[in-house]
Amino acid sequence: MLDTGVLTRCGLDAIAAAEAILAGGARILQLRHKGHFSREIYHWAERMARMCSDASAIFVVNDRADIALMLGAALHVGQDDLPPWAARRVVGDGAVIGFSTHNEAQLRGAADEPVDYLAIGPMFSTVSKENPDPVVGVEELRRLRPLTIRPLVAIGGITRANAGAVLAAGADSVAVIGDLFPEGRLAALRARTEEWTRTVQPGCP
Repeated sequence: MLDTGVLTRCGLDAIAAAEAILAGGARILQLRHKGHFSREIYHWAERMARMCSDASAIFVVNDRADIALMLGAALHVGQDDLPPWAARRVVGDGAVIGFSTHNEAQLRGAADEPVDYLAIGPMFSTVSKENPDPVVGVEELRRLRPLTIRPLVAIGGITRANAGAVLAAGADSVAVIGDLFPEGRLAALRARTEEWTRTVQPGCP
């Protein structure tokens, strides 16, 4: 996952980072941007959408149904974003929509939403969010897994060291941010992505 806040802290160019991740074998690239969606950010998203198309990868936009519609991208929304049923009206029936949940009540509440997959987390403590939700943990994931038949993506603090336990507890895939950026270098970013795809092969890098 490309988080623009993480990119800024690492001093990495967004497009170059996207190129490195796709070159490393990622088949899903998600753009997470929590600030103002400026013209520059839109141009980044536009270029990433083309790059993903060329690489036969799926491009996912966080939060913004209008941007996802314009780019023909998948959409991921959170608890404080446009509700999934409203987002579906914007992007249409053919688009992929994912929805973040953080506890049992939210997971149960998502049962009737028109989404293609659900995310659950944070699995572990994470620095990618300024005000993270309480940690879910592996054992709680194992308990919650039977509550939905939809694909379940584990998020928050996922590393190569703990991804195996998360997948064994029932997650269908994992979303990765921090563990992709070990040294703030593009060469390291590509190498780390290659390592991920060789080992646990997560669905959402």
